[in-house]
Amino acid sequence: MAKNTYETLCILDSNHYARDPGGVSKQIEDLITEAGGKVEVNRLWMEQKLAYPIDGHQKGTYWLTYFEMEGSEVPKLDRAFHLCEPVLRQMTLKLDPRLVEPILANARGATPVVSKDAAAEADDSGEASTDSGSDSAS
Repeated sequence: MAKNTYETLCILDSNHYARDPGGVSKQIEDLITEAGGKVEVNRLWMEQKLAYPIDGHQKGTYWLTYFEMEGSEVPKLDRAFHLCEPVLRQMTLKLDPRLVEPILANARGATPVVSKDAAAEADDSGEASTDSGSDSAS
């Protein structure tokens, strides 16, 4: 079975992360590798006040992870995230294969290189449209 590239955004307990940032990072990476995945990028995104309290927490640390995994293993990983103490919420998305390299390059801090063919193909499929539809005749 082919491996896909996924993006997971976790909202972590800020207090837990502040006490042991390296441990929380390693814990998330271990969850993914134990479920059969290979971590590509694992990094802090931001920390901010939550829109509404989650389990009594007013503030959350957002952690972004990109990894490769077989699609059949993703439900097992979701279950592991639900059982992980520092994780308040999480969401996993499958990345479009045409956009994997630019997204990973951006996440690593490098300048992404997108070929004209890939950009045109994304535009043709309507996924990366920049047309705002605000053309109006006066």
